[in-house]
Amino acid sequence: MQTQTGHPSVGHLNRTMIMIVMVSGAFVSILNETLLNVALPPIMRELHIAATTAQWLTTGYMLTNGVLIPVTAFLIQRFTTRTLFLTAMSLFAVGTLIAAVSPDFGFLLVGRVVQASGAAIMLPLLMTTVLTVFAPHERGGAMGIMGLVIMFAPAIGPTLSGWLVEHHSWRILFFVIHTSQVF
Repeated sequence: MQTQTGHPSVGHLNRTMIMIVMVSGAFVSILNETLLNVALPPIMRELHIAATTAQWLTTGYMLTNGVLIPVTAFLIQRFTTRTLFLTAMSLFAVGTLIAAVSPDFGFLLVGRVVQASGAAIMLPLLMTTVLTVFAPHERGGAMGIMGLVIMFAPAIGPTLSGWLVEHHSWRILFFVIHTSQVF
């Protein structure tokens, strides 16, 4: 059986599970974009770096996203959704772990770039998956759920980050993200 788009149909339960898994991955990667901004002053103090240097943690992340998001269209044509999702989440997890245990600014920046490499794949992959597995009359609801997650993650990022950094080391931000990926 095929949908109106010509793609094999996916059962309702399978579509729901696919959405839950992919939206969770997207949530964590989008949350990570805004999580670090509040933690820059403690990072600057601990690593003895200037604000202009610390800003590269955010700039490098966004530049990597900007380069890799368009490349994802090419990757989606060459690899399966499952392979891309697992690769994206693996890159993100490895980058998060590198950042969490980084002894200096260089390692922290490398961790952020590796994180961004995985995160950049997530949003285009999520949108493509929604358009593929949902029939046209169901896409609005799926896109609405996706939109809520995309808006909610950056909204809570600075608050969550501020609370965590106030009570713990900035490294806890990366451990929290890394732990949430395991579950």
